[in-house]
Amino acid sequence: MIYLVVFFFLITIFLVFLYFLKIVFLSDRRFEKRMKRYLAIPNQPINRKKINLFLHFQLTKNRIRKNVLTKEKNNRLEIMIARSGLPLKPEEFVLFQWISTALIGGILLLFSGKIILMIVGGFLGFLFPRWYLKKKQRERMTKFNDSLPDMISTVVGSLRAGFSFPQALKTVAEEADSPIKEEMEFVLKEMQYGNSLEDSLNSLKDRMPSEDLDLMIQAILIQRQVGGNLATVLDKIVETIRDRTKIQRQIKTLTAQGRLSGIVIAIMPFVLSLVLYLIEPTYIGTLFIHPIGIALVIAALISGIIGFIMIKKITTIEV
Repeated sequence: MIYLVVFFFLITIFLVFLYFLKIVFLSDRRFEKRMKRYLAIPNQPINRKKINLFLHFQLTKNRIRKNVLTKEKNNRLEIMIARSGLPLKPEEFVLFQWISTALIGGILLLFSGKIILMIVGGFLGFLFPRWYLKKKQRERMTKFNDSLPDMISTVVGSLRAGFSFPQALKTVAEEADSPIKEEMEFVLKEMQYGNSLEDSLNSLKDRMPSEDLDLMIQAILIQRQVGGNLATVLDKIVETIRDRTKIQRQIKTLTAQGRLSGIVIAIMPFVLSLVLYLIEPTYIGTLFIHPIGIALVIAALISGIIGFIMIKKITTIEV
């Protein structure tokens, strides 16, 4: 019976958390929908409670933008969010960090009743949004790099068919999938707003820090300065990218065992400590009370970090 109560309690917390996320992150869309509805129907009574709640969250985000986010931190978060492809603003990301910190820390305090676990949970909750942001960024970059050879091939085909380079980019934006589609549309919009092709491509390189993309952009910029057959140059770049991708996948396969060993070395001590704590708390508690135990824990952490870094260095091979 107690497990059923705990299950429904966790479901309730999750639904409340999801509700607040929707209010915070989808507030602009909700505002636009309400404005369209009120403008379409004259003399529509306004729900002041909903408007006040919306204004409260908007003012909270503005206070976060002014008091918490510096200009440098705001720009850095904007770049990270743009690379991840998430529809968030920097202040919304900070709000999500606060909510995640309070939620995970509160859950651990509720179930354990110990302040130390609440602090650990709050720390993990604070790191979770940034980890998720970096995860989405890596996934988007991987997908972009995998689609880049096909994109360049489409550009080469368009150039050989007599299209200009902006027209070739428009063809890519119409035919490609995400994230190539969104990035090419952004480049075309920048050019329509008055930016030069060089500035738009450099902006694309800042948003998508890919070595293969940098190689393509440098070839395009050099060709615009000295002339030459751009289609032939891009065709050679496609071959180079595909050969390098093939070598990278072979290296990734050959180093899979070493990378897995590094992950096991990093995670196993924490997993074993948690299991022993759940089985017999007093048995492992000596490590965190006795001076010798504390010294052993510190030495184990340092040794594990050194081992993980060394394995990561060994298994990281640049191509």
